[in-house]
Amino acid sequence: MRSHSFHLKSSHLPLLELPRRSSRSLCPPQLRRFRGASYGLQIPGSVVQRHRRHLQQSQAFDDGSFDIPSLDGWSDNEGTSSYMISSSDGEDSDGEVLINPVSDVELPRVKVSTNDALTMTAHRFAMIGRRRKRHRIKYGAFINMGLIVFLTICLLLIDWCAWRIVRLPLEPFYLTRPFFISAIIVSCVGYVCVPLLHGLQIYQIIRKEGPCRHSLKKRTPTMGGLFFVPIGVAVAQYIAGFSCIEVTGVAAVTLAYAAIGLFDDTLSLYKNHNYGLSSWLRILLEVAVGILFSLWLDCASISSPYGMKELVLLPSPVGIICLGKFYMLLTSFCFVSMGNGVNLTDGLDGLAGGTAALAFIAMSIAVLPICADLAIFGASMAGACVGFLLHNRYRASIFMGDTGSLALGGALAAMASCTGMFFPLFISSGVFVLEALSVILQVLYFRATKRLWGLGRRFFRMAPFHHHLELCGLKEPIIVAGAYVVSAFLSLFAAYVGLISA
Repeated sequence: MRSHSFHLKSSHLPLLELPRRSSRSLCPPQLRRFRGASYGLQIPGSVVQRHRRHLQQSQAFDDGSFDIPSLDGWSDNEGTSSYMISSSDGEDSDGEVLINPVSDVELPRVKVSTNDALTMTAHRFAMIGRRRKRHRIKYGAFINMGLIVFLTICLLLIDWCAWRIVRLPLEPFYLTRPFFISAIIVSCVGYVCVPLLHGLQIYQIIRKEGPCRHSLKKRTPTMGGLFFVPIGVAVAQYIAGFSCIEVTGVAAVTLAYAAIGLFDDTLSLYKNHNYGLSSWLRILLEVAVGILFSLWLDCASISSPYGMKELVLLPSPVGIICLGKFYMLLTSFCFVSMGNGVNLTDGLDGLAGGTAALAFIAMSIAVLPICADLAIFGASMAGACVGFLLHNRYRASIFMGDTGSLALGGALAAMASCTGMFFPLFISSGVFVLEALSVILQVLYFRATKRLWGLGRRFFRMAPFHHHLELCGLKEPIIVAGAYVVSAFLSLFAAYVGLISA
């Protein structure tokens, strides 16, 4: 549970000033029905007024409370102020109590007598909170390193077997090289851009109806896509060559989607609201970009081993399907669904960036027999995502914003549209598809129940699905790690499906 309290520096308030008589008071009767009991020490109002400038407001969280306040407000007693310590002593309690100061100000380390249980206990609880916070931050770094190791092993294995896949000699470290170049450049540039965006006060607008823990992410810069997306595109274009028409077309779509996201982010900051562009206007712009890309694809001389375009590659026994004019509809649907899928997934630290990196690697492997230059683009974008994760992992120092999420979705859709690898795309993007479906299901279920019973009900506690898991009590790094594991298996399967379909 979360309770409000005042930390009073003992160096400015000697314990001798506390009243000896009636010093302990039980919690109010209306709070006894809660699982945990609260104990308080009453401090006279005159003492509080004399030392008010030394008071520090803090909040305490209980891991199993889902951020529900344990107290409705401050004490109603006039002339006194309660120094509260909340504990969980119920049957389901793990026996640990956490007091986590919002201001991150440690309790003063002063020498106190052994019978001063109040100061000793508060100091101990504050230290436990700090150790837990450091543990979660280290856990986020550990997840990030595991992702980098997994992607590196996959790329080295594909580079080793590339001649068997393409049947043509390729340069050494064909995919590993652009991956690490983008990752290193983005991670270094991030140390310059993150303080710059922070200085410009380009902060993420936190949703008021979201989980309460997200309120701690205020004053976190956004629009991280401004620096990692152009770097990934530029590295791919440089390594593949500026004469490669496939990479040029996909890069143009990626930057166009980044521009839509930038406009959305800018409008959100101007309105000081989480919503920028209207949903229909943004979808209209995404469809327009998809149609223009389809028209360009029909006119451009794209190299294909099958000698024709507008093909959808599926594993046997289905094989190759020619859609003809319906290819434009599939392309537009893919652009809209992938752009919004990645955008909806970008709700936790490192969630969208890590799953997008895995999807890019899967698509790079899948398109390698069709267009080896596009595989370079996918590896470069995956490296850009990994470099950005060094700043976006738990706890994030920057968010990618719609500028980054829409660009990543558009890049994945463009890679599939150029090669016909739509089936591997939807497999590798399973996390994005799940997040989008959870929102659609939530809206449809709410409207259906409202029409039937007059009162709308929600299928999930909150959509997208990762917020539902948060409200169920799962910690943010645990959710991200689980999404990485699921996405890794889906990416391996998608890469295999792409290779047997080519």
